[in-house]
Amino acid sequence: MPILVVDDDPLAGEMTAALLESQGHDTLLANDAMEAVDQLDTHSDIKLIVSDMHMPLVSGVALLAMLREQDNHLPFILLTGDTPNATLQQTPGLDACLRKDAELASALEAAVKQALDG
Repeated sequence: MPILVVDDDPLAGEMTAALLESQGHDTLLANDAMEAVDQLDTHSDIKLIVSDMHMPLVSGVALLAMLREQDNHLPFILLTGDTPNATLQQTPGLDACLRKDAELASALEAAVKQALDG
């Protein structure tokens, strides 16, 4: 069962996918929120979404809200280049908000495990 990686920066998306694959997960990539929705419609076996926060048109937070409105309750992890504030980390339906930094590999591994086990 794949993890859907959503990032408007193809290199960042591929790097996130490579991290997840090195941890034993299958991945699918989407370049924006609309492509993510298409992937979710096409692949009913997606088990988790890892999305960039800052994307044009529809942000990661807006994608999460849109999915929750559609009764999609897949675990959702948000990635950001900024330091996540407390308000963002308390977003309803968000399993984790991680900073894209040197600790991302270990933080992502722990967040994915917690999201899938929870």
